[in-house]
Amino acid sequence: MSLEAFLHNLHFDIDKARPPDLEVDWEDAPLAYKLYRGLPVIPLSSEVPLTLEGREAPAKPDLRGIGHFLWYVFGLTQFCQSVFASDSTEQAVSLMQSYRRFVPSGGALYPNELYVYLNLEDLPAGVYHYDVAHHRLVLLREGDFDSYLARALGNRCDMSACFGTVFVSTMFWKNFFKYNNFAYRLQGLDAGVLIGQLLKVAKRFGFASGVYFQFLDRAINHLLGLSEQEESVYAVIPLSMEPAITWFSNRNSIDGIVSATELCRELTAVQHDHYVRSRRIMEYPMLIKMNEASLMESSRMFRQIEGKKNVICEGQAVALPHVKRLSYDLASVCRKRYSPDIDFVLGKVSQPQLAALLQEAVASFSYRNDLDGVHEGLKSRVSLYGCLYSVEGISDGAYYYDSAAHALQRVRLGDHRFWLQHGMAADNVNLFQVPLCLHVAGDKDHLKTVLGYRGYRIQQMEAGMLVQRLLLAASAIGMGGHPLLGFDANLCDEIYKMDSQGKTSLIQIPVGPYRHRPRLAGSLHG
Repeated sequence: MSLEAFLHNLHFDIDKARPPDLEVDWEDAPLAYKLYRGLPVIPLSSEVPLTLEGREAPAKPDLRGIGHFLWYVFGLTQFCQSVFASDSTEQAVSLMQSYRRFVPSGGALYPNELYVYLNLEDLPAGVYHYDVAHHRLVLLREGDFDSYLARALGNRCDMSACFGTVFVSTMFWKNFFKYNNFAYRLQGLDAGVLIGQLLKVAKRFGFASGVYFQFLDRAINHLLGLSEQEESVYAVIPLSMEPAITWFSNRNSIDGIVSATELCRELTAVQHDHYVRSRRIMEYPMLIKMNEASLMESSRMFRQIEGKKNVICEGQAVALPHVKRLSYDLASVCRKRYSPDIDFVLGKVSQPQLAALLQEAVASFSYRNDLDGVHEGLKSRVSLYGCLYSVEGISDGAYYYDSAAHALQRVRLGDHRFWLQHGMAADNVNLFQVPLCLHVAGDKDHLKTVLGYRGYRIQQMEAGMLVQRLLLAASAIGMGGHPLLGFDANLCDEIYKMDSQGKTSLIQIPVGPYRHRPRLAGSLHG
């Protein structure tokens, strides 16, 4: 299968991305976290603060604070047990249990892993893996790698002004075992949701950050000791206490072009033993092929791209009421966040609630990244659309949210819940009980024109970042949101008349009031 056909199926014909006769071997499922064996470990503080409000940024970051930071980003936060009816008579039931984190993940499988390069006073400088299961750091490679990392990022970041760097990777098998090739789409979105959470938490801890989607992949994977047949880094995020440092300078012309092959020669290769639990791991050639097609060998390949102008819709504009930005304790909102499925309850949504939700999601999305470079504040490459039902004072219909005007641009009037429900691949959400069915949209070519096949996963990550902002805003106003990929993108694109804009629906998020399902849930807060 060609890569073009592969991406088309991932987005527009998802039934072809998974074999129809696929049987998931749950008894041989991988762990949702990576476990290294036989390496030095450093325990992290389990006395995690219950609130992130009123924190004073430390003059110097320390190991205790880094431990709290990592836990709020990706730590295990809750153990859940839920009971489901196994058949239509509800005579037989099945028990599902899972460990949860503050970020959502498709099937709660969490295909991503976190690594950190730290240069602090109270631990050896080096590269570590965040061991989620034990809330500790595992030392992978000791040493000062400022210069190596700076060159792997194309000499664009002043690494000497950074106390640490976070690497977000994807382990291909961790959700391929369930979703087959469709896992590739999920992996980019999951990585984006995680990055979105990381940036929100970093801000609460007083850390300045910048996201690098473009870097010398093999050099970074070599530093961490990762096998690219199994796992690859998707984003690199330096952290600093100094917001005004040089984040995205263009120094290639001064310091010369850097190649991954040259960098890898500077470090001895390392291979570490780790445990995934699965006894039989199937091959996933298309995921490896897509990853290889997305790698960057030379800093000459790095690009900056501009977001396009706002969509211009012909329909009438509906001005939303001016509301203040939401103010909330991130820790509390993360604990409250819930993904309803059959638990949505239809209720009225007021205009101020809708205005606060949309405004907060988009306003909080702005972030430093190497696609915009020094030109911060450019138009976003992803945007929000929504099918609204029973919102006070607003006609039922499909709308585009114009964030600059803080207004809804009417696209198509009417109740679209029947068509949205018809387009669902599964019946796990009753959209007739949902007042807001939102869609994150992006360019239909998935940024391939400028960034090649790497553009696809970058677009998925940016969509995931916006989804996480939307879910946190929904939680802050007492609603729930459930990200869904099992929907008919062609149908949604038609509802919003996206073809003329060259855009497509990337992910569907029903949002609304809900009731809690009976379940046993225990906090894993230290």
